[in-house]
Amino acid sequence: MSIESNILKLREEIREHDRRYYTLAAPTISDLEYDQLLKELERLEEKHPEYADADSPTRRVGDAPVEFLEQVAHAVPMLSIDNTYNREELASYFERTEKLLPGQSIQWVMEFKIDGVAASILYEHGSLNQGLTRGNGEVGDAITHNVRTIRDLPLKLSDDAPPVLELRGEVYMTNADLADLNVRQADAGLEAYKNTRNVTAGTIRLLDSSIAASRRLRFFCHGVGRMEGLSVETHIDFLNLIESLGIPATPNVRLLNSSAEALAAVAELEEAMPDLSFEVDGIVFKVNSLAQRNELGTRSKSPRWLIAYKFERYEGITKLEKIDVQVGKTGTITPVAYLTPVNIADTTVSRASLHNAEEIERLDVRVGDFVVVEKAGKIIPKVVRVEKHLRETDLPVFHFPTHCPVCDGDLVKDEGGVYIRCINPSCPAQLRQRLVYFASRTGMDIDGLGEKIIDQLVDQKMVKEYADLYRLTVPQLCDNLELVKERKATKLIESIDESRNRGLARLLASISIRHVGPRVAKIIAGQFGDIDSLRAASEGQIASIHEIGAVIAKSIHRFLHDSHGAELIERLRSVDVKLTEPMLVKAEADSTISGKTFVVTGTLERFTREEIKGLIENLGGRAADSVSKKTDYLVAGDKAGSKLDKAKSLGVSVLSEEDFAKLVGI
Repeated sequence: MSIESNILKLREEIREHDRRYYTLAAPTISDLEYDQLLKELERLEEKHPEYADADSPTRRVGDAPVEFLEQVAHAVPMLSIDNTYNREELASYFERTEKLLPGQSIQWVMEFKIDGVAASILYEHGSLNQGLTRGNGEVGDAITHNVRTIRDLPLKLSDDAPPVLELRGEVYMTNADLADLNVRQADAGLEAYKNTRNVTAGTIRLLDSSIAASRRLRFFCHGVGRMEGLSVETHIDFLNLIESLGIPATPNVRLLNSSAEALAAVAELEEAMPDLSFEVDGIVFKVNSLAQRNELGTRSKSPRWLIAYKFERYEGITKLEKIDVQVGKTGTITPVAYLTPVNIADTTVSRASLHNAEEIERLDVRVGDFVVVEKAGKIIPKVVRVEKHLRETDLPVFHFPTHCPVCDGDLVKDEGGVYIRCINPSCPAQLRQRLVYFASRTGMDIDGLGEKIIDQLVDQKMVKEYADLYRLTVPQLCDNLELVKERKATKLIESIDESRNRGLARLLASISIRHVGPRVAKIIAGQFGDIDSLRAASEGQIASIHEIGAVIAKSIHRFLHDSHGAELIERLRSVDVKLTEPMLVKAEADSTISGKTFVVTGTLERFTREEIKGLIENLGGRAADSVSKKTDYLVAGDKAGSKLDKAKSLGVSVLSEEDFAKLVGI
């Protein structure tokens, strides 16, 4: 192999390892092996300067410092984003946007709002030629010299890249990299950095790019400024395009078919926040269609087609006193950090989740460490990073248990996942947590069945499964439970009896099927109508339902057909728990209202407002809030009022609840 061929081969090999490490988070070689490859390339390039290339991976270490940051005008202004801090304002934004696009279905894209520094990255003919900060939106600082040190940004794109591609995104730093940087700061006798955003903002504007290279900045792309030679129609298409070019796209993106779906999905990203290795300060919602974005246009400072739902974030530093593990309702073993109490946002925080074994390893957190704890909105406090520079002694590494701390059963790691679970279905800790969730307001809503009573029922082996709850009697409760007198026992038994009739959707959401929450359960129950039809369905039939997919379908099908799940259902049937759902959605009815716009008004008897809107959307229709010329049907209950008058004046078809039921075939 010639010298030139060897150099080219090494460059491609190193670029691929950069992609695997930074973009895919799945390295295939050790740091030592990577460094050896890089040193070999440096040696060859130094010995053969005739093969020098500005896009070589060796140039990531930085060039000579620049004298000053040049001011450069943005070809397309970098506008700011409107913010909201509560869901009522978020719902109002969706409603305003829908009114600006009357009669049109709007798909929404939901993304994390990365807490970093906004930047514009320009590729011309496949080469990274320019990096700019947002600046004032019209003019930004030229930071190209530092951007070229960001290892998850390719210096050269593939040949099929568009001639001009301007990325909009966020430069950021992971919490683990900040912890390592602060160790180096302490070793050098320098002050530690307080958070990832501040150090990123300072680093990206440094004149000396060799310092920026040492700090391991990263980049997520979430938008486009200019693009020539290639067109896309949606934001999702754009994200797929840049990922195919090896550019890291913003993670955990969700495509949602309505504002109702968007509002319901907020909790899913909130739940994912603690597992992230980087900081976020909210969730961004964007109109998916680029044509609709053009139609919506912009205000003076921000586009109308996106909004940020932000969280107030607060931090505190405290000492980690102990790490314990808890067993969840599906057997998940969750490590919990016990902290020296610290005041964060007027709340005393003494515990925080460490999420999983990999998180403990990633943070390198040890008992006795000083840790940064963050509280964002209503999210459970989390340990963000370890202040390693404050670690005075060689603290022992925490070893995750190999057996369940409650039942001593085997622990097994999820295939392809990060969670470790107790696989003993009779584990008392799992039973307690399952019963707590089963009785909760979002579950079967059994008033009076709290944790203290559940603990007693489990400890005395009066309840070993859900069905046992429905066999309890007032005398049993009075005779065996502390502080439970006849009046309290009578009310509890009445509440348990009432819960028999909650319906299939509530039941499916309550019995701890993995990946099945209230919304998924409602969709499934509405599609099949009864448990026997659901059990008769194949995995593929379940997966074909809108919003369900293969992972959820596999979980539901496996639960209903393994011995544990099948017996659980039969035992609930034996105590007369309702296993049907009145809102049976028939597949042949889908085309009847697909693409039609409905407005619902007045007092309904058969449906709640949420149920009928959800049914309309599940069948492919659109549930709007106001009557217009583009409204196809008004569903009018009692005391319909002005919307009924307007519908009549516009010639909109008016349906009673019964008419609507006949129309959709239920």
